[in-house]
Amino acid sequence: MTLTQGIPGHRAPCYIGPIVRELTYAAIDIGSNAVRLLVGEVIEREDHPVVKKQTLVRVPIRLGEDVFDSGAISKAKRDYLIKSLKAFRLLTEVYGVRYMRCCATSAMREATNSVEVLDRVEMESGVHIEVINGRLEADLIVNTFWTQDLLKDRSYLYIDVGGGSTELTWLEQGRRAKSASFKVGTVRTLKGKVDPAVWDEIRAFLEDLRKEHGQLMAIGTGGNINRLFKENGNAFGEPLARADIQRQRDRIASYSFEDRIRMLRLRPDRADVIIPAADIFLRVLEQADIEEVFVPKVGLADGIVFDLYMKEHGAKRYAGKDIPVMG
Repeated sequence: MTLTQGIPGHRAPCYIGPIVRELTYAAIDIGSNAVRLLVGEVIEREDHPVVKKQTLVRVPIRLGEDVFDSGAISKAKRDYLIKSLKAFRLLTEVYGVRYMRCCATSAMREATNSVEVLDRVEMESGVHIEVINGRLEADLIVNTFWTQDLLKDRSYLYIDVGGGSTELTWLEQGRRAKSASFKVGTVRTLKGKVDPAVWDEIRAFLEDLRKEHGQLMAIGTGGNINRLFKENGNAFGEPLARADIQRQRDRIASYSFEDRIRMLRLRPDRADVIIPAADIFLRVLEQADIEEVFVPKVGLADGIVFDLYMKEHGAKRYAGKDIPVMG
């Protein structure tokens, strides 16, 4: 089904009333696999704001490759990060960005030399980096709920699979009721650094949700689930079935790394992580007894942009609609 055919939890996208103004913000997401700059334009609608991507730049620095192996960030990756943030800062000036926020997640949280790296990177790039914990990371990701045409009176399980961690958040009527961050991610898996006990923790988290709420409805975020959605040829708003994730996972895995890049047109830093990402999604969905997942194609950077807007204007403009400022 498509959105116009009444998918549970969704409604057909529509504009209610005039667009009032458009405001530009920037978000930098320093993840374990890649570093992303999103310059987003927030369009004010009468029902809720919408984040429109003006530009998205992704640099495959893969900090987690160092951290999950040796525990520290190497000088080479530190210098690569400095160059990237310098370029990002100049781009934000070109776009006339109002406010920018830069957040670092799992790899930077765990690096033994993070303080030294942060000081050097901020001094040379001029970009302040905020290292956020798993709970705030999850909150910023689920902020995107308010930018989507989802039924706001439903409950959802947000599943975000990153390079170093997976965030699970239970959302009730747009508000976080329960969340947890687990040390299982794509780069961590490739490095063989996932503690098997983490799956017992995930199972317990999901079993508690199922006992309390019964059948769950899932939303998947992150670049890998977005790509699986695209590979499966789903229409916008159509849920991605668990069986389809398995089918696409097996199809992609049948290609060599080189052929995934050459024939499937995957980026090198996507070609290896997409398989462990699919495996994580499949295992979470299986443990939660969920057969399909909605994929709105958003992530942490979108949530940061939304949060910047809400702090500046949204809390006043949408106060009557009870849209929270989570970050």
